[in-house]
Amino acid sequence: MLYRRTPSPYDPARLLSWRKMRALTFWKTIVMDKANFLENFIGLLRAHGIRFCVIGGHAVNAYVEPVVTLDLDIVVAVDQIEQVETLLASHFQVKRFAHSINVSVPGSDLRVQIQTGPRYAGFVERASEREVLGIVLPVASLEDTLQGKIWAVQDVSRRPSKRQKDLADIARLLEAYPELRERVPEDILKQLLV
Repeated sequence: MLYRRTPSPYDPARLLSWRKMRALTFWKTIVMDKANFLENFIGLLRAHGIRFCVIGGHAVNAYVEPVVTLDLDIVVAVDQIEQVETLLASHFQVKRFAHSINVSVPGSDLRVQIQTGPRYAGFVERASEREVLGIVLPVASLEDTLQGKIWAVQDVSRRPSKRQKDLADIARLLEAYPELRERVPEDILKQLLV
C-alpha cells in the first residue's frame, strides 16, 4: 500500500478531518500550547454545562479568512460568571479585572480573556456553532462579532496597536459582508480603506 501524507481529494470527509487537525496543530504551534490549555479549558466549560461563546479575533476568523491571534476572547452567560471564576481558579491561573477574567497556564502562550461587561450579555444566546481552530465552538453572531469590534475600536483605554487591529478586523468583515456597513459608525468608516 502506498503511503500518502494527505488524504485523497476524493474522500471529502477524510480531507475535512485532516484540514481541521492541521488548523489546530498550526495554531497550537504558534501559541506554543504544550499544556493542551485550549482543549482543557473548553473541555472544562463543556463538562460543567457553562454557556459561552467565542468573540473577538477568533470570532472574526470564523466568518472570514483567518489570521493568527494569540488571544481567545469569550463571553460566559451572566448567571454563570461567578461559577466559572471559581471553577477555573481550581484548574488554571486566574486574574480578575474590572470587566474581564484572564486565564492562563504555564506551558502555553495562549491568553484567554473572559469579558464580563454587561453589554455582552446577549451574545451567548445569539451564538451559533462554527469552526474555530479546527474545533466546533459556539461563536457570537456575525452582527455581535462586528459590534464587539466596534466597541473595541471606540475604547480609548485600549492600546493604539490593539485598536488598529480591531479596525483591520472590521475591514475584513465588511469586505466579506458589505451589507453590514450601515451598522458601523461614520467616524470608524472614515478610518477604513474599504
